[in-house]
Amino acid sequence: MTALWGVTLDCPHPLGLAEFYQRIGGGEIAVRTTNFAELRIGGFALGFQRDPDHRAPTWPTGEVPQQCHVDFSTPDLDTAQADAIAAGARLASYQPSPDVFRVLLDPAGHPFCLTTWGTPAGPAIALR
Repeated sequence: MTALWGVTLDCPHPLGLAEFYQRIGGGEIAVRTTNFAELRIGGFALGFQRDPDHRAPTWPTGEVPQQCHVDFSTPDLDTAQADAIAAGARLASYQPSPDVFRVLLDPAGHPFCLTTWGTPAGPAIALR
């Protein structure tokens, strides 16, 4: 049996992006090299590897696909959004469900979500 331990994102500046995600999600930067940085949050590793040809996704549709995104759970979307923007994020122009998810773009252009999903403030929806 295997267990998911982490996810790695391509980006132009690994340490800068690790520091960005540390500001909004906490954790400890456990690895710092020229071409790779790793942020450990609890038992999960979020890695960032240098790709000098990285092109930011054009979310929600467009020439460069999203590929993946990271979700952060919060009971207060407005405060979490303000904190993420203060850390260097940009609010995405398209917000498909802003009462439950706020879509932002990290400094390298990757979409990520802030969500009330999984908190007492979240929607009362059961997944089956």
